[in-house]
Amino acid sequence: MNDYYKILGVEKSASPEEVKKAFRRLAHKYHPDKNGGDAEKFKEINEAYQVLSNPEKRKQYDQFGRVFDGAQGGPGAGFGFGGFPGGAPFEWNINFDSGENLGDLSDVFDAFFEGLGVKPKRRSYRRGSDLELPVAITLEEAKTGKKLEVEYQAPMKCEACGGYGYDVKAGQTKCSHCDGRGEVRESHNTFFGNFNRVAPCKYCRGTGEIPNKICERCRGEGRVLGKKKVAIDIRPGVENGQIIKVKGMGEAGERNTDPGDLYVRVAIKPSSEFTREGNDLYRRLRVNVVDILLGKEIHTSGLLGNPIKFRVEPGSVLTNEIRIRGEGMTPSGDLIIRLEIETPRRLSAKAKKLLEELEKTLKGE
Repeated sequence: MNDYYKILGVEKSASPEEVKKAFRRLAHKYHPDKNGGDAEKFKEINEAYQVLSNPEKRKQYDQFGRVFDGAQGGPGAGFGFGGFPGGAPFEWNINFDSGENLGDLSDVFDAFFEGLGVKPKRRSYRRGSDLELPVAITLEEAKTGKKLEVEYQAPMKCEACGGYGYDVKAGQTKCSHCDGRGEVRESHNTFFGNFNRVAPCKYCRGTGEIPNKICERCRGEGRVLGKKKVAIDIRPGVENGQIIKVKGMGEAGERNTDPGDLYVRVAIKPSSEFTREGNDLYRRLRVNVVDILLGKEIHTSGLLGNPIKFRVEPGSVLTNEIRIRGEGMTPSGDLIIRLEIETPRRLSAKAKKLLEELEKTLKGE
């Protein structure tokens, strides 16, 4: 026969609160979804808690060394859970005999979530929603970076009540529906029996208190619709579609809860002369074939209008690209020039004769 007090590591005189603390500590330690967890040990701890946390069952156990309602398991007594992240199947030792009240499972499920590394927190008011805001800049501004001030409409903290949603001086009164606990016990009849669960009180929304005087301007929400302004620092070399996060500049939360965040999506306007691929820039340049043949210096400009000079080396294939190092969107990017050879529409007799002489020279005649 299992010694439930020994399993939980408490004395027989332990209070219900001490039993609960011991269970939560051990359940967190041995949860099967944790590294080093133990499914069998967890099942044993849960079985002990189900008995010692129930006054009637504990009384039977203390008097007879067991309980007589199937709480120690047996056919049909277990509620199995499988396929959790750890892969170890285990069983909640909860009796499902017809008509039996299964009791309050909130402690069991709290321990389950803690075992997964998640500490459940009762939510009373909603956090503010995140917002997305598009901004458009030129390719030149994307290269140099830009500081912008953007304005947009969103729920803001109510100035009349300081975001509380009520008159702070008038104070609050303990909620009579939940007796100030912020939570109520709900009962649900199912095929398996009667489930009790704890839920936030819908009248005080989990706070346990009801304001004596609601703010007339925000009607108790603690926020009103208004205009916000924020300065955005767009760094040099920003990509098209890149998102900049501004923490806390989304919608204000209800009754002084945390605000949401603002996500600024950068759109880069297309350029008529330059195209971008990663950190490189591409430009098409029309050049005179004679200037290339004579090896003349060719002049053009970069994205920001800075002068660029280059020559086409003798023997080059004219379809090859000319790469100007460091003249792309960032110092690590390049400007790549694609030549478009321009030929004269008409040739004079003299020009034609010169070209014929050039052709003979190139052929070595």
